[in-house]
Amino acid sequence: MKRTPARDVDEYLAAVPEEARIVLEKLRKTIKAAAPKAVEVISYAIPTFKYQGQPLVYFAAFTNHCSLYPASGAVMEAYKGELSPYDTFKGTIRFQANKPLPAALVRKIVKARIAEIEAKAATKKGSYR
Repeated sequence: MKRTPARDVDEYLAAVPEEARIVLEKLRKTIKAAAPKAVEVISYAIPTFKYQGQPLVYFAAFTNHCSLYPASGAVMEAYKGELSPYDTFKGTIRFQANKPLPAALVRKIVKARIAEIEAKAATKKGSYR
């Protein structure tokens, strides 16, 4: 049976098992607080925050874990020491609902992504002169 993709983040979270939903709702609040100008959308069938039209971070729940996707190899590399307790692969940070990512680390990742997006936008503006 194929599940219909969620139309928005609230609908996505409503379909997630309770333990993971509680963790993802806290994650969502932390991201919103760190990036108040970001917009929530569903992209690739999972919750996504976009900033200045660019993917900021994605997050999702799966059968055996939750994931945060920083959408940046550079950010993953910059925080690899702090991410060492978690299962990471390329652009994915996997964590268990009973061992969520610390809010302080999530804020750092989000702020780093914002800086990365803004720097890229500034470079593009400068190249048109």
